[in-house]
Amino acid sequence: MNRPHRLRLLLRDLGTGAAFASMAVSGLVPVWALGLVGVALLTALLGRRPFARAPRLTAALLLPVAGALYLAVAAGQMDLVVAACSFAGLVASQRMLSETSPSTDGQVLLAGLLMIAGGAALSGELLFAVCLLAFAVLASLSLGLGVVEAAVPPGEPVPVPQVMRPLARGTVIAMMGAVAFFVLFPRLNWNMGVRRASPGLGTATSGFADTVRLGGSGTLKSNPRVVLRAKLTPDPVATEQLGSYWLGRTYDTFDGQEWSTIGAPSKRSRTRVTLRPGAEKQVYQRIELLPAYGSRTLIALETPAKLGNALVHTSTGDKRTQLQELGGDELRFVVEGLGYAYEVYSLPPDVQADPGKLAQLEMDQLLALPDNLDPRVEQLAHQVVGDEKDPLAAANKLSGWLQREYTYTLELGGDVADPLVDFLFVRKAGHCEHFATALTLMLRTQGFEARLATGFFGGERVGDEYIVRAGDAHAWTHVLVPGRGFVTVDATPPAFRANQSPQMLESLISLYEAIESAWRTSVVDYSFRDQMNFMRELTRPPKQPEEQERMKLPPLRAWLAALVVGWGVYRGWLAYSRRKPRARTREATRFVDAVERRLAAVGLRPQDGELLEDVSARLTREAHPLAPAVSPLTRRYLEARFGQRPLEPGESARLLKQLEQAIAVHKQQTPRARAS
Repeated sequence: MNRPHRLRLLLRDLGTGAAFASMAVSGLVPVWALGLVGVALLTALLGRRPFARAPRLTAALLLPVAGALYLAVAAGQMDLVVAACSFAGLVASQRMLSETSPSTDGQVLLAGLLMIAGGAALSGELLFAVCLLAFAVLASLSLGLGVVEAAVPPGEPVPVPQVMRPLARGTVIAMMGAVAFFVLFPRLNWNMGVRRASPGLGTATSGFADTVRLGGSGTLKSNPRVVLRAKLTPDPVATEQLGSYWLGRTYDTFDGQEWSTIGAPSKRSRTRVTLRPGAEKQVYQRIELLPAYGSRTLIALETPAKLGNALVHTSTGDKRTQLQELGGDELRFVVEGLGYAYEVYSLPPDVQADPGKLAQLEMDQLLALPDNLDPRVEQLAHQVVGDEKDPLAAANKLSGWLQREYTYTLELGGDVADPLVDFLFVRKAGHCEHFATALTLMLRTQGFEARLATGFFGGERVGDEYIVRAGDAHAWTHVLVPGRGFVTVDATPPAFRANQSPQMLESLISLYEAIESAWRTSVVDYSFRDQMNFMRELTRPPKQPEEQERMKLPPLRAWLAALVVGWGVYRGWLAYSRRKPRARTREATRFVDAVERRLAAVGLRPQDGELLEDVSARLTREAHPLAPAVSPLTRRYLEARFGQRPLEPGESARLLKQLEQAIAVHKQQTPRARAS
């Protein structure tokens, strides 16, 4: 038996590492499992197999580990899928560090398949797709090299450079076949089994809290992480940048340092909540809050009317959750989880809206001012507003004046005694919370009811959805206008309302989100219905003329021309593939037939379906005198047959002549040996 080739083992171990990484990217695998498997993988990649001397003992040590994992699952301390994935990683580690053999290789790759299945159940995210592809390619190449290695006679080198190209082509064809099988074979939706959320690789931050403290630097505005995905109906297809306000909650009480809400939370929790009466042509949103969001507050396009049908994504799967009403139009999920999905109906812009469920105490608070408010604030507001009586007109005057006279900045110092005075009269620079606070309080000094609103501003189209980033966190003002309800007025300069993250980093994350959106749509959410629609689109054109116009299908002559060109290319490739490879194959076949005839003439016939490489291996084991002559012939045949290195003109005759000379010498020596 040949010594295992280093490249094959490297490919096998790297493939196993990719399989384990497909589970690790979910963030649910225990730290101790990550550490043990990581050390084992590094040891295996260095070529060391410390368990080769005691494989049974080390395998027996896995039994108490399995028992401990079972007890942890039974006690509710560990999820069953996570425990199974962790144990599969330990099994793969034990096999990688044991003595290499065909059975060991099969066990390692089988454990890799189990880990891939575990990774699909834990997350199924885009990083899982990368790990899946890496495992498929590396495992296929390792298996292919194993087949070639087994066919090479003992003591002969494996023709790795010659076989890697055909192995790579075969791997590509196998991947294409797998894709075709996935698309066409009837199947259930992967989404039925996959966990919709995992903790992710970074810390969650949304900027939401029970209070908003004025002051400090706005570091959140430079965070490009995606916190929300939303699918809108009707879909504004032509709008790449939505530029909309996504409301989280409002605040009505300012004490000079921070904002809070005076309203008391509701003791009831419900599946569906109606904040205000609906209207015609409402905007429907299917929203998914991602793990990077990190809050239980619901987000919706202004102005939300109805919310419900909420799901919470946890490490053990999805489940329904109810909603709890708090003050300031805030709704929170009752159950805490990694992510959430829910439905919202919002009123369209410029539609008369009910102010919502506000108690009299909350209405009175819309005019409340802090006790220590500097009198210069009221004087400044009166200078700008004058005798204006309309609240919306007054708000627009103040907003325009603030945008002209003050500068937006994220570089601020620590807390100051009076942050509003510091913004208006000292620094004259601040971020969105300073602009919104100034507008809200200046309106109140003039007798106009207003409150602070927080959430996000923006919405970037990716595929058929819109994404919102953590850096889109924003604050603005709600002005109560008689007959219209609360109207949004934003004093922050328009150029600084959305996220302020570096453009290159934002572009990279946008690209990642686009690829991930395509992965989720085409793979994770791909179902039997999608398969039927795919086949229907292939066989039946759209019925509606407007659909045909939108798709802009090429004319019939273009399809015919493409068909003719494709048929010609296919026939040419087929003729080429039949001519050259088959000639090589026939030449190699004639060569091996000639070798076998000459060996049979001296009594060396194949036994029980042996191939030439098997005969060569048997002669080597038996130390037969012809073994040195047969081994190079066998290696040359394998190169010509499988390694894409054809026999050169006259090479076959030269090699056969060398074999005949060796046979002649063998015949001369055989009688002498018998005589002696």
